[in-house]
Amino acid sequence: MTLEGRVALVTGASRGIGRALAVALAREGAHVVALARGQGALEFLYDEITGFGGQATIVPLDVTEFDNLDRLGACIHERWKKLDILVGNAGLLGPVTPLAHVDPPQWSRLFDVNVTANWRLIRAMDVLLRSSDAGRAVFVTSGAAHRIKPYWGPYAVTKAALNALGRTYAAETQNTSQVKVMLANPGPLRTQMRAAAMPGEDPMTLRTPEDLAPKLVALCRPDWTETGKLYDFPTDSVIDFA
Repeated sequence: MTLEGRVALVTGASRGIGRALAVALAREGAHVVALARGQGALEFLYDEITGFGGQATIVPLDVTEFDNLDRLGACIHERWKKLDILVGNAGLLGPVTPLAHVDPPQWSRLFDVNVTANWRLIRAMDVLLRSSDAGRAVFVTSGAAHRIKPYWGPYAVTKAALNALGRTYAAETQNTSQVKVMLANPGPLRTQMRAAAMPGEDPMTLRTPEDLAPKLVALCRPDWTETGKLYDFPTDSVIDFA
């Protein structure tokens, strides 16, 4: 129970990586604030967590409801006065198509979910993370951010922007707080997003979100010391962006 007494906010918590991590954090003793669009899936998650004696609060919310993210920050402050762990996991694949074929609303939606929502979370939760004795922020990125492939532009551009966002926040908190900020690249996992991106791939050849979750939990612990770096799950290594 290395996270007993700590409060963790996880976005995209209803399935895939977010769900696996929410369960893993709760098993370590954290009170998990699970945010996702689907209330039904969140209720199943809540039942699972409370079923093994864990603690959770579910928040049915689209991460692009930006004003509600501010209200969530105020609610967390009112209840706990701090936030120990922030995991920005919610994300969209978007269209896999030439850049010239992307519709402007698709582009805007992708940036809202993959980039702007994480900035709004930083904006809403910064004071709460700084109020923790060991605030930890983890943003789920992708190898697509630095591997240029035709037709993957919308997704790759947003993940590159997310990397810059996380690294900037790490630099701004490094010498002024106890907050540590990490980016995490899951690599190919058995998720719905991966199936949509690679429909011909055999999912049984891939590792699962449950395989990744313990590695992400490690980034959230108070004894984690790195900041502004990338945890790469395929190689199980911490990489310096420089």
